[in-house]
Amino acid sequence: MAERRTPRQARDQQELAARDPARIRNVVLVGPPGGGKTTLVEALLLHAGVLGRVGTVEDGTTVSDHEEFEKAHQRSAALSVVPLVHRGTKVNLLDTPGYADFVGEVRAGFRAADAALLVVPADAAPEGALDEPTRQLARECLVAEVPTAVVVTKLDHARADLDGVVAALRDVLGERVLPLFEPLRDGGRVTGLRHLLAPGSATPEVAAAHDRLVEALVEEAEDDALLDSYLGGEEIAEEALVADVDAAMQHGAFHPLLPVCATTGVGLAELLDLVVAGFPAPAERRSPEVFTPAGAAAPPLVADPDGPLVAEVVRTSSDPYVGRVSVVRVFSGTLRPDQPLHVAGRGWSFLGEHGHADHDADERAGALTHPFGGQLLPATALVAGDVGCVSRLTTAETGDTLSAPEEPRVLRPWSLPDPQLPLAVEAATRSDEDRLSGALTRLAAEDPSLRVERNPETHQVVLWVLGEAHAELALDRLAVRYGVRVVQRDLQVPLRETLAGPARGHGRHVKQSGGHGQYAVCDVEVEPLPAGAGFEFVDRVVGGAVPRQFIGSVEKGVRAQMARGARLGYPLVDLRVTLVDGKAHSVDSSDAAFQAAGALALREAAEAAGVVVLEPYDKVAVLVQDTAVGETMSDLSARRGRLLGTDQVADGRTLVLAHVPQVELVRYAVHLRAATHGAGTFTREFAHHEPMPEELVGSVARRD
Repeated sequence: MAERRTPRQARDQQELAARDPARIRNVVLVGPPGGGKTTLVEALLLHAGVLGRVGTVEDGTTVSDHEEFEKAHQRSAALSVVPLVHRGTKVNLLDTPGYADFVGEVRAGFRAADAALLVVPADAAPEGALDEPTRQLARECLVAEVPTAVVVTKLDHARADLDGVVAALRDVLGERVLPLFEPLRDGGRVTGLRHLLAPGSATPEVAAAHDRLVEALVEEAEDDALLDSYLGGEEIAEEALVADVDAAMQHGAFHPLLPVCATTGVGLAELLDLVVAGFPAPAERRSPEVFTPAGAAAPPLVADPDGPLVAEVVRTSSDPYVGRVSVVRVFSGTLRPDQPLHVAGRGWSFLGEHGHADHDADERAGALTHPFGGQLLPATALVAGDVGCVSRLTTAETGDTLSAPEEPRVLRPWSLPDPQLPLAVEAATRSDEDRLSGALTRLAAEDPSLRVERNPETHQVVLWVLGEAHAELALDRLAVRYGVRVVQRDLQVPLRETLAGPARGHGRHVKQSGGHGQYAVCDVEVEPLPAGAGFEFVDRVVGGAVPRQFIGSVEKGVRAQMARGARLGYPLVDLRVTLVDGKAHSVDSSDAAFQAAGALALREAAEAAGVVVLEPYDKVAVLVQDTAVGETMSDLSARRGRLLGTDQVADGRTLVLAHVPQVELVRYAVHLRAATHGAGTFTREFAHHEPMPEELVGSVARRD
């Protein structure tokens, strides 16, 4: 067991360690819901003296209660930073939510971290395979390309099967998922751990595990001295092997595994020892690509406190007392309170990434703090490699880059999930309506995986979210954090109209009511054009039947009627309108009169030809496990989709391509997740419009 410290001692050690990048470790924890991740974090904080036991009081101040800590983390559904100090090294634990709806927070955690801990319960593979949430998170570790170790929790569970979990993890992460320790048991209870790197006598099984571990370390670490000793048959000291764990993990194929029992404390010290001795310091990891605001490549960053300041906002939240709080990772330089900053959110567009719109601002940093249990402790500075909080950055959004105004920089943004579940909302009352726009702006600034759309055709406000849990969280934040109540409405899909065939139309607008009257007559021929061809207006008037100055007026009237539609109020598209004849009056004809006549002529032609309602189709790419391909294709066909084909991808998954009506995709994100047990994902992009079946047109509401 590590030396027990009081919370005050832990705070002092944290402040001391945070001054040196070589004494900082940033570790993101990922794991499925119910896997014991939050319990593990709490146990590590208790072990390190950051949290006090229930009722602990120091200098008259009650220290954070571990039950309140757990409740707060379960509620947050967001990335949280939990620092502790072990053996003189500050360890920033970046705790992430386990639900698939919050994968955006997981990816933000990977961005701020230099290594990852995949937390998996010992009963995670009851049938020899991991569940899909765990597999998805393991894939995220691989895609993020960060050194990853595995922590297996709940060793005392009745269905615990450590060997089965190791075998199942190898199916996803590769063969070199290797235990560093063997649990020691007294009956069914885990009482301690035996280090498999330690040489010495052991059972044949333990000796074999030791040999596999040493061989993997020697191959992956690429340490010539270690390799020579190994090939020479020498007994390699445990300290030398542990020292090369860092190098072995850097290549991404070696994943050390630690069994831990958080409730009894078994394995906690060993886990922290591994993080400090075997995980990379910030300077050992490659920083993200950096650019100038114009998009030109800038020199690579180094975790040097004396270098140019470049930091990134990895999470944004609002506090009722201090306002907006930005959690930042400093990649270069030193961030200090009241320091002038350039805030740049310009990486999204010039690098072709999905995210917020470009923006730039100059402002000053507010107070700097370090999280400490449930508190925020003042910090004198945040050095390169550290993670901390900055208050009062009024324009900063999640994903923005902070740099010196005289040398502004932009970091390449991390990849975000594309939200595919639309949620149409409107303010519940007039007072809510006044505050809704500002609340949605702040909500989107906090969470770049949420997209706010104000549809110009349907006039609906649409929140695009990742799933039902994400939607519930967004609505809860609107109500609780910003005091805005909204009601949900059925999503309206923007439709189109076109003509079923060619026709003629006669428009006559004649009125006389004293003084100047209104007189305009026009005749048009209308014909549909191929899909996507747009609108053409042709003038074939001869003999000046419609004076030249009113030809444009007829076109204006036709365009206005096309915008209003001719059947259900949706825009008319893909038409050629030819003006062939008309009449005018030397006194009573006017621009307004010919606009009205043009609109009347188009309405008459549409009534004669018949109007076809067009619905939008999207091209969808659905990624599912191979076993779900047949069901997925059948479901898409039932949604009136046309299958385009399939592509085989790695890891036993297939991409199914199809064109599907947008109206059939409104709740598809929820259906797909349920049908594939969380394994299926999809993307979509607009493809084209097609005629809607007449039997469905009757259910479409007329657009006001």
